[in-house]
Amino acid sequence: RENQSLELKETVSNSFLKTVSAFANYHDGEIIFGVNDEGDIVGIEDIQKTCLSIENQINDSIKPKPDYSLKTNLDRTITLSVKKGQNTPYRYHGKAYKRNDTATIEVDEIEENRLVLQGMNLSFEELPSKEQELFFDYLSRKIKEALDLESFNLDTLKSLTLFHVKTGYNNAAALFSDTNSFPGLDIVVFGSSINVMKRRVTLAGQSILKQYYDALDIFR
Repeated sequence: RENQSLELKETVSNSFLKTVSAFANYHDGEIIFGVNDEGDIVGIEDIQKTCLSIENQINDSIKPKPDYSLKTNLDRTITLSVKKGQNTPYRYHGKAYKRNDTATIEVDEIEENRLVLQGMNLSFEELPSKEQELFFDYLSRKIKEALDLESFNLDTLKSLTLFHVKTGYNNAAALFSDTNSFPGLDIVVFGSSINVMKRRVTLAGQSILKQYYDALDIFR
């Protein structure tokens, strides 16, 4: 039966290329040709010709080229195995895809941006911050308390990988800064039901570290 890592195809049609994109973007997977949706083996008439067609379609339509292999089976089916790639996103006709249970769907703009960062071996936190005038009084105080440091300076931020000589502060630094401009936390204490709101606190515009400790205090 089909699942997130397995798709069954009775014949070869262009739709399988979307699933190749999905497997290459997220996780290893297999497509078996010559099996209908009910799992019945119907076989492929011309095995060698079909293998060549599958190979040509992948090479011509998926960019960059994914890591895959083809295997012919004794029951006249063909198994296409696709490996998760490192150079995401893998696009079919300019669009990236992912598996959603047994369906293959196009990713949205936010998710495609995440795939781009992943392919560059970058995370959101590593990207340069739009704001470069940052202050770290709270982070400095907490680190001095925890590590018994005498001084907190730019070298400390470099050691924490919050600052790079070429690109300056990154988004992780912005999150830890005293004037963190990213969305914060909205904490609600409910009564007997969600319609009874006993207390509500919004933590924003401050270091994510302070938000963490303040949230713990509220919880306690």
